[in-house]
Amino acid sequence: MPLKILLNGAKGRMGQAIHSVAAECDAQIAAAVDIKDDPAADAAACDVFIDFSVAQATPALAAIACEHRKPLVIGATGHSADEQAAIGKAAKIIPIVWSGNYATGVNLLFYLATQAARRLDASYHPEVIELHHQFKKDAPSGTARNLIDLISEARGLGPEQECHGRTGLVGERPTHQIGVHAVRGGDIVGDHTVLFAGPGERLELTHRASDRTIFARGALRAAHWVVQNQSPGIYSMQDVLGLK
Repeated sequence: MPLKILLNGAKGRMGQAIHSVAAECDAQIAAAVDIKDDPAADAAACDVFIDFSVAQATPALAAIACEHRKPLVIGATGHSADEQAAIGKAAKIIPIVWSGNYATGVNLLFYLATQAARRLDASYHPEVIELHHQFKKDAPSGTARNLIDLISEARGLGPEQECHGRTGLVGERPTHQIGVHAVRGGDIVGDHTVLFAGPGERLELTHRASDRTIFARGALRAAHWVVQNQSPGIYSMQDVLGLK
């Protein structure tokens, strides 16, 4: 039987993309929820929740998921510290897949960027560049944020060593720094590049998305995975794809 999905943010771009590929991914949108709807009304009839709404809506949806013991897949980005804490609390009760990007290729980019950050020494300077459409509300994107965090962990860097854009007479680039650049315009679905600029050479790892359904298929793949008796906790697409 198809996996029954409660889709929060059903009228958004990603919600529509998920709806368009659900049948081919052995899933059914049993409850299409948007800002004016009550997710609790159809919660019991669904196997798993998928959230592609807005960050502010995730904690309330997570609470409903906990009440009904339903796994949750989170695709919304830009959560505040309090919202992240609420998700963490829910993860003690239910399994949650939480990723800034559900594309298979992007998650391979996460893996490769981590390996490069570990194996290249500090003379290879990391810069993260992301491009999105004009309607993107958060910056950096959730995908870029994941890349920053992975590189920071691999290099032993902290938030104070992130440089978000540069302007004016900023002086020489510190060795232990991650540059972050967010480009917005037009209808760009999503491009992400990690650049390691070293002495005499540079390595560029790039993923370009041209069709939003790649994220939708990945989210539905995560939904199928998370319902398979996963223990409570927070998982990523790295877990879903077996890259960890």
